[in-house]
Amino acid sequence: MSVLAHKSGSANKDGEPAPQTHNVNYPQERKERYERAMRQPQSPSHKRTIPPPRDSNPGMSFIEITQSQIVPPPPDPASKSFDNKHKPSDDKDAPLSWQLERHERLFSLLSAHSDIDHPICTECSSMLLTSLNTKLGTATRERDAYASFLKQLQQAAAKHKGEEEKVDKELAALQKDEETAFAELLQLEEQKKQLENELADLEEENKELEKEEQLFWLSRNTFDEKQHELETELASLQLKYAHDQKQFERLQRTNVYNDTFYISHDGTYGTINGLRLGRLQNGEVQWPEINAAWGQTLLLLQTLAERLSFSFQGYRLRPLGSTSRIEKLEYPQRSPDATRTPQSRANSAAPVKTTILELYSSGGAMERLIHSRRFDQGMEAFLDCLNQLGKHVERSSSTSVDFRRPSLSRTPSAATNLGAAQPLRLPYAIEGDKIWNRDGSPDHAASIRLGVGFAPDENFTKACKYVLTCCKYLLAHVSNLDSSKPGQA
Repeated sequence: MSVLAHKSGSANKDGEPAPQTHNVNYPQERKERYERAMRQPQSPSHKRTIPPPRDSNPGMSFIEITQSQIVPPPPDPASKSFDNKHKPSDDKDAPLSWQLERHERLFSLLSAHSDIDHPICTECSSMLLTSLNTKLGTATRERDAYASFLKQLQQAAAKHKGEEEKVDKELAALQKDEETAFAELLQLEEQKKQLENELADLEEENKELEKEEQLFWLSRNTFDEKQHELETELASLQLKYAHDQKQFERLQRTNVYNDTFYISHDGTYGTINGLRLGRLQNGEVQWPEINAAWGQTLLLLQTLAERLSFSFQGYRLRPLGSTSRIEKLEYPQRSPDATRTPQSRANSAAPVKTTILELYSSGGAMERLIHSRRFDQGMEAFLDCLNQLGKHVERSSSTSVDFRRPSLSRTPSAATNLGAAQPLRLPYAIEGDKIWNRDGSPDHAASIRLGVGFAPDENFTKACKYVLTCCKYLLAHVSNLDSSKPGQA
């Protein structure tokens, strides 16, 4: 203990050791190195360890120097200067080897319980003492601060000692409230568990509903897709139906006879399929056009007769385009008693006389002189055939219950119902080579003949126009017959 007291120095009035001042001159560089080492302490590279004594407390952090460690060791029996009965009474009387061994053990103990490897030099000891004195001053100030705070607490406890009972009562009330709140808390926790169980069941039910919802929306999307496809197909079919309906209506309004034989007029001239029929003094209509127009008109008359299942009496039509003609048939006359004898029956098979009447002309001077009669007779025969067909229509229409007068327009829907009592007649009357309006006088009739002269005749052009008008009238009648069939709209 004398060694530690010597190193720690004398104590002050409060029992604190007074810091020692060492006037040791050492280089500044060594001091800075020591301060750096103290700020970053590290374990010594060579640290001696001494096993602790058997009776030492491992939890104690201080060094207890016992007499067994500071007393000199037993003398060596081989030594000549000491015997078993001689023991040094003072350290000074001890041998030098014993003192060295004691110092070495002390330094080993110090090195084992600190980060500094002892022994150290005087300069390092001075620096260590300075650092320890600084820590001691800091610890002393902290102790004083703790003592002052403890004193204040004791004064405050003494001042508020009267309020302890009130605080105890409040504490008891609060404890009672705490017990009540705790019991309520337990009840709420039980309710929370029940609600959590219900919530878990609801979550399971929600999952099932979500699965059902997904299946529903999947089926809904499939249905919507199929519905969209059906709606698209329906819209397509409706468009096709509307197009077909319009096409059907257009076809209903379409008449093959009117489209095949389109009869109109071009000023004074009557036209069939754009071919003018007639010739005036200006000479703008040439004979090839007239011949082609007569060919179309003759074809129309034969088509109407076949449609009405009518056969002309005494004539056979030969529509051959620009070289069309009419064959006049003359049968041999027989006496009233011709059928009585076998010879007369054999003579009845005599051939029919056929006369060819031409419906075309080249318009040349020589041709007009030679063939004008056959051309005029051909047109007159055409009027006779037209008159026969008109009378056939008149007879058939007089027996009809629901008679519908044909319209001269292109569409059969423009017909006008005039009742069943009025028969159908041609708008122009025909007799021989003349044709005239039924509302007018026969004196103003137009002749279809051209005559021998070379100058064109206005009556010929007018008669041709009347002929085409009658043909168009019969054409409308046939169209109405087609439209009035069962199944026709």
